Amino acid sequence: MSDQRLLSRRTVLRTSGAIAGMGAMAGCIGDGDSGNGGNGSDSSNGGPYTVSMPPVGEVEFDGVPETWAANNGSWADMGIALGQEPPAAVYLTGRYHTQYYDDIPDVSVDESDTKSLWGDELTAEEFLTLSEDVDVFVNDPNFIIGRTDDWDRDDIDRIEATGTPFFGNSIFSTGYEWHDYEYLTLLEAFEKLSQVFQEQERYDAFEKVHEDLQSNVADIVPPEGQRPTVAIMWATADDMGSFSPYLIGEGTSFKQWRDLEVVDAFAETDVRDFHSTRGSVGYETLLEIDPDIILFRGQEAKSASEFQEAVVSQMESDSVASKLTAVENGDVYRGGPLYQGPITNLVVTERAAKQVYGVEKALYDRQRVGDIVNGTL
Repeated sequence: MSDQRLLSRRTVLRTSGAIAGMGAMAGCIGDGDSGNGGNGSDSSNGGPYTVSMPPVGEVEFDGVPETWAANNGSWADMGIALGQEPPAAVYLTGRYHTQYYDDIPDVSVDESDTKSLWGDELTAEEFLTLSEDVDVFVNDPNFIIGRTDDWDRDDIDRIEATGTPFFGNSIFSTGYEWHDYEYLTLLEAFEKLSQVFQEQERYDAFEKVHEDLQSNVADIVPPEGQRPTVAIMWATADDMGSFSPYLIGEGTSFKQWRDLEVVDAFAETDVRDFHSTRGSVGYETLLEIDPDIILFRGQEAKSASEFQEAVVSQMESDSVASKLTAVENGDVYRGGPLYQGPITNLVVTERAAKQVYGVEKALYDRQRVGDIVNGTL
């Protein structure tokens, strides 16, 4: 098992050659946009460059990757924010929720050609085939090894030997035993990927938008003692009454809730995080805790009205669930995605502020986000 725990060796691999422009962006690019995303950072004149990140170490690129695959929606969203085409593949396409871009002017993402890396099973052969068309796997190799019994380090080496390197860190959750190396914040990971795509100016512009969001969030968070208790769980509409609990912790998937400084309803109870225990809670336990707000994950593909009809209506008609304060007050909501990048975080943080604090004002500049994606920096 030792070779399955940490890939920290130095990795120096080439991509598919330098390019003189990044092609079409995720949204519509204006006539004034120059090559390589309009920021003049084309590395084809400067030769190879190296980007370092745990656990993959130093990765050398001969030129800016043209095509790529992403571990999940966090990294996919970062790529879109950096003006890239959608990834050729993600871990699970069903958990990359591109409808968030509907909130952003002049940005849309067609993921119809994006492959789900984990269909029936995740195989090295899939990656080997994909490496013929992909310049970089923005995947944490340890995530792949740790999630299956059939992979080991030799499989990663075989894939990298094709010339397509791995570059990623599983940042969405801190619950994996094998992740014994440095975690990165959302912005730290985003900055690393901006270096891979040579889009540091886009990163800098997004960093300013994020700072503005944080300032606006700080203005709306109530004093300690006046913040609501929230219970975050995974739910399926076909199996209401048994839920997988999440404790608000580190990792990017909880970023909006940490920033909004809500009170974790499970934190001071015997309920433990599903990630480590695979346990569940039911309505009786929830009624004992009686959180002010209930948030269900696994529901992001539904609109608010679809969620109300499929999930909340069942709770309202249940003899126990209907007694919950959150149900009585209409405070049962979609709990946000597992994976979020810089654009997704803006969207779901504003939505969360509305859910828990009733905030109606915009917390970020949508047009500015669209402009950055489209190269107007």
